[in-house]
Amino acid sequence: MARVRVRKISFFIIFIVVAAATAAAIILNQPRGEIIYDASISSKNRETYQSTLKDVALKTDATISEATVTNISGDELITEIEIPTVDFYYHGDVVYTPFSKLDSSVRVVTEDGKYYLDDFKSGAKFHILNIKSSNEEEAQAIKDKLKPTLPSFPTSISDVLTINQTGVTALARGVQTKLNQVKDGTYFAENIKDFLKNSDLTHISNEVSFADDCQTDSASTVLCADNRVYESIKAIGTDIVELTGNHNVDVGKNAALDTLKLYHEDGLKTFGGGKNAEDAETPLELNEKGTKITWLGYNLSTTKAGAGGATKDSPGANIYDDETAKKQIQTAKANGDFVIVDIQYFECYCYPEGFVEYETCDYPIAPGESEWPEQEAFFKHLIDLGADLVVGTQAHQPQTFELYNNKPIYYGLGNLFFDQTYWPGTERSLILTHYFWNGKLIQTKITPTVYDEALQTTIMPEAQANAFISRLTKWAK
Repeated sequence: MARVRVRKISFFIIFIVVAAATAAAIILNQPRGEIIYDASISSKNRETYQSTLKDVALKTDATISEATVTNISGDELITEIEIPTVDFYYHGDVVYTPFSKLDSSVRVVTEDGKYYLDDFKSGAKFHILNIKSSNEEEAQAIKDKLKPTLPSFPTSISDVLTINQTGVTALARGVQTKLNQVKDGTYFAENIKDFLKNSDLTHISNEVSFADDCQTDSASTVLCADNRVYESIKAIGTDIVELTGNHNVDVGKNAALDTLKLYHEDGLKTFGGGKNAEDAETPLELNEKGTKITWLGYNLSTTKAGAGGATKDSPGANIYDDETAKKQIQTAKANGDFVIVDIQYFECYCYPEGFVEYETCDYPIAPGESEWPEQEAFFKHLIDLGADLVVGTQAHQPQTFELYNNKPIYYGLGNLFFDQTYWPGTERSLILTHYFWNGKLIQTKITPTVYDEALQTTIMPEAQANAFISRLTKWAK
């Protein structure tokens, strides 16, 4: 009886072994899928994808290819984006620059009225990976594996930090006369407000303080602003007020302090001036959307405290000191910040008789009798100290711009708001829209503005703007 039981167990074991072997043979003989790399995939990328997908088991074949398209739906695997650009001075033919190489040496251009960095869809060429397979689940598994290995790109304006930086704001003199006619404090901003507030941060360089009893005539060099025109500053979405100007204490200490209080109560940030010298020299530090910025503002044309400059006990502009600037810039760079330096330099007063174009003030100037070097040398000195971007905020008409050691310099931005309608140049300004991503300035767009005797600033028509920028860049080396 025992022998029969042993035989039964032996037969059972043999059956199990044979069944397992048969099943293994069936599994091993099933067809397995293969990943096929199209000739459009570079050898370098193929090696990366092969390493990433080495553990992926497929039942069906899948083909990976790369294509270039001009429209995307949003769920594509993007390997690169090429943007239409010209050089920093808007010269040369349009070329397509990889997004990963966008910097201050090139300018993104508008195509068919669309600007890529505003909608992240228009005008670009998108390099995408296509995964073709009859098995949708397996195709999706390949996508999920590859996606973390691909470069990342901003997909909307909300992914980047945008800053609108403007020139002189001086809502004084003739502005008050116009205000008394129109009786609307937002009047001066009506045509520019939607553009300016459409950014994360909007900067102005306001040269005058507000006063209840502000009364200045059209020829006065003592400047103040009626409290009602503060509505124009709010209407453009102002977030940052630079105070490097010479005229903020023109009508006294109390008006300057009250104006500072007004800004701060409204949540506006200030720099380049303050309630005293210590406050005035305090940098503006920003940390927004993965970008850290130190923004410094100095007044060079006010060479002594009390004449528009802050003192130990009185408000005013931050007077430039070379050792202080050097220390502040180096400290900011050591902290990994992007450093912007705004300078209230000397003004160009070389104007002809009559309402005529005059190009002398388009270019960097020499200050005449001064211990400081000419404008070009001084602004470049700030780059040599470590600044990443230098902007002149003194100019009452726009000046040229240049790239120095791959860092941008804008010598003067002109009048955003003022009453100067003496010459065509003083009716114009440049708005700089800075685009930052992950701590890097990837682009600055220039938008010229203009006003006339109505004193309502507006964006310059495209043809006129292009001609004006071309004129400013004639100086470019």
